[in-house]
Amino acid sequence: MALLDANNYELAEKVVAINRVSKTVKGGRVMKFSALVVVGDGNGVVGFGMGKSNEVPDAIRKGIEDAKKNLHKIALKGTTIPHEVTGKFGAGAVLMRPAPEGTGVIAGGPVRAVIEMAGIKNIRTKSLRSNNPCNVVRATMAGLTSLRTAEEVAALRGKTVKEIL
Repeated sequence: MALLDANNYELAEKVVAINRVSKTVKGGRVMKFSALVVVGDGNGVVGFGMGKSNEVPDAIRKGIEDAKKNLHKIALKGTTIPHEVTGKFGAGAVLMRPAPEGTGVIAGGPVRAVIEMAGIKNIRTKSLRSNNPCNVVRATMAGLTSLRTAEEVAALRGKTVKEIL
């Protein structure tokens, strides 16, 4: 899937996780901060990024810059997703199911951040296996980017939408 240009969208940011990492050197421990950030326009465009720096605000800024370089367009069907999908990355797996109007976002922390930034209003999710925020966000993104609408599937198969449904 092609990456999108961040200048064309009005993006909002959300910090998913901030982690303090340390490196032991001859003079003692050197502390740095790692930030996982999700950006999206609330209308099907979402991306995530990691940033690392000596200070938390710098790490967040770097994470936002990285996220804007990794934007993807998500296939939506109204306020939910077109079909059920399981996204996998590393040890993380996220099951996502479409939900009827009024259900809301049923999702845990890292998954909720990605779903809300993408603009999905009704969905049921379950985070399986890993609870590492980075792997869960990557698994969610893998699932969302693999979604296809009925029109896209019909075009690939050379049929009409009515023949598929």
